[in-house]
Amino acid sequence: MGAVQEFLGHLQVERRASAHTLDAYRRDLDALGGWADAQGSQPEGLDAEHLRQFIAAEHRRGLAPKSLQRRLSACRSFYAWLLKHHRIDVSPAATLKAPKAPRKLPQVLDADEAVQLVELPTDAPLGLRDRALLELFYSSGLRLSELCALVWRDLDFATGLVNVLGKGNRQRRVPFGRHAREALLGWRAESGAGEAQPVFPGRKGGPITQRAVQIRIRQLAQRQGLFKHVHPHMLRHSFASHILESSGDLRGVQELLGHADIATTQIYTHLDFQHLAKVYDAAHPRAKRRSGGNES
Repeated sequence: MGAVQEFLGHLQVERRASAHTLDAYRRDLDALGGWADAQGSQPEGLDAEHLRQFIAAEHRRGLAPKSLQRRLSACRSFYAWLLKHHRIDVSPAATLKAPKAPRKLPQVLDADEAVQLVELPTDAPLGLRDRALLELFYSSGLRLSELCALVWRDLDFATGLVNVLGKGNRQRRVPFGRHAREALLGWRAESGAGEAQPVFPGRKGGPITQRAVQIRIRQLAQRQGLFKHVHPHMLRHSFASHILESSGDLRGVQELLGHADIATTQIYTHLDFQHLAKVYDAAHPRAKRRSGGNES
């Protein structure tokens, strides 16, 4: 078994990486292995200059800066694992940097749009389930994978907390609000599910698929008169943006979202500044300027 396959096995067994994460690492390290093979070498035999040439070759091939960053991140993890297991003496990826990628601000629903989405009627087919799903998403900011994996015993209705197993096998407890609690209790009463059963089951009784949730949320958004491209992560973004907008507590939002690095959470401060700028423009008598003219 080659070093790359051993590393992927480590990610799957010891770090319990998701199938999506494993596929991404496999693609990136396969690209590295193919390039190394063309040089008559193996990935574990490359040095820092080789890696610079590999990244440069991928850039010339048309890979975007964000994809190059992911390639290099996979290489760093792979070589750190080799170093830890004394397979190399120094990591060739330790000092390398990929080109900076422009960071796109996540799209969010404003508070009125979020309420318009979640307050859908419950008398339609699957209405109670859909209402519970949307209320919980917006109330707790869960990831799509986390919501799909929930079973009823994960929800503590007495405390209003949900136990979540997130990325990197990290556990956290996240609050959910009164509206979500009422919607979930209504859905549970209708479904009659037991403690170990999925909160949102699929057609065959197992957990609902992520794809099914994505499709359903798009349908429900259109039904509620929202013609943005609404998707599960937009509800997570909206949750984070609205909490930060009201509280200003970046560390608290980091904990709620389950981000390992606060730098990931800081993207929402830009959204908050955008909101403040709009408030300023709308309220301050000297804020608005005519396009191409003097101040009004």
